Amino acid sequence: QVQLVESGGGLVQAGGSLRLSCAAASGQTLSNFNVAWYRQGPGKEREFVAQIKWSGSSTNYADSVKGRFTISRDSAERTVYLQMNILKAEDSAIYYCKALRPSLPDSFAYWGQGTQVTVSS
Repeated sequence: QVQLVESGGGLVQAGGSLRLSCAAASGQTLSNFNVAWYRQGPGKEREFVAQIKWSGSSTNYADSVKGRFTISRDSAERTVYLQMNILKAEDSAIYYCKALRPSLPDSFAYWGQGTQVTVSS
């Protein structure tokens, strides 16, 4: 079991940057978990943003954020980051992180509570 806490959201102007963090609760670790970021904008369904595999060597991104967002994990295996650059108004959403052990079905995923990102145009 792992508890996830997101942070780093806020209000930023278009073209600006933010770095989101997804941290495991004290005493817990994200090692052996694939971790992903999702987002949900107003009136929209939750959508995939980016993922990093447990080994840290494989990442993938939604087309809408490729070249602007970077997902990474710290060497202590406790935190996953989402660096967001060249932000656009359409990036405004609540951002959630999700952790799932490889080969387990999605019903076994852990989710954080979300952090709000608002990009003003």
